[in-house]
Amino acid sequence: MSFELILPFLRPIEPLLLDDSISEIMGNPDASWWYERDGIIRREESISFDAGRLRTGLEVIANQLGKKLDEDNPVLHAQLPDGSRLAAVIPPVVRPAPALTIRKFTSRRYTVDDLIAHGTLTRPLADFLAEQIRSSKTLLISGGTGTGKTTLLRILANSIPDHERIVVIEDTSELHIQKPNILAVECQTDTFKASISFDDLLKSALRWRPDRIILGEVRGIEARTLLDSFNTGHAGSLATIHANSAEKALYRFANLVMRNHAQTTFSDTEAEIGEAVDFVLHVERRQGRRILREVLALRGDDRDAKRFPIEPVFEVKDATA
Repeated sequence: MSFELILPFLRPIEPLLLDDSISEIMGNPDASWWYERDGIIRREESISFDAGRLRTGLEVIANQLGKKLDEDNPVLHAQLPDGSRLAAVIPPVVRPAPALTIRKFTSRRYTVDDLIAHGTLTRPLADFLAEQIRSSKTLLISGGTGTGKTTLLRILANSIPDHERIVVIEDTSELHIQKPNILAVECQTDTFKASISFDDLLKSALRWRPDRIILGEVRGIEARTLLDSFNTGHAGSLATIHANSAEKALYRFANLVMRNHAQTTFSDTEAEIGEAVDFVLHVERRQGRRILREVLALRGDDRDAKRFPIEPVFEVKDATA
């Protein structure tokens, strides 16, 4: 992992930056520093970072990345050259000192065997999901922040046959899927140049001859375009979405689809989703480890039922799992 660009300006947290076992670093406005290792957040008591030095360092880092961080632009989101993500916010948005979060990129390529070894899912379930992807089933992966949605999506995408063309759309490049015929693009919404959104890229992607579309996260008006793509020849696609359960992910998806399309009824949207999405996977973080909590199958369209026609495929019922 390389932090040559930012290390000179963040010396007090150098040990955290260079520790490959740490996945996330968090500095709060009260000058406390925290880190995540193996899914568990701990406080690092030994760090002392002057607020003025931190702010100056963040401003220089922003400038080197072609961005601005000042009172007129107090929020910074940036990707470092190694793929790590940096998010910072300064007064007056926070007080009394800046806040900083760094999600570190790891070059390690996790495999399905790693997930099984860590207890994220079982071998039979992994084999079942791989077969669904090979059979061009469309999967939606839900969960909260830091639950491992991206890692699970990347690993499941390995089951896509090599002869198929994949278009990957992300806010910040994280997936790094290794396939022979792949086009990976990133949004440009936090630059001084023309803004290119998820929806812009998704509409363009339909002209790039994809067999499968992988969307890093469904969160806005692109939900309508994505659903249309599912229903017009792009079955077998994958996407993630923030939600607290697999079933709630479907309702969140429906609400996002309808957000800018008031003329569409909820029952019509439910029917479209029921026909387009085959499975919803929900991942959670429990007691320091990430688990695949549940898998739901959608069974077509049932307008009379006034709810999604779902069938549980897998569920972890033990609350201490």
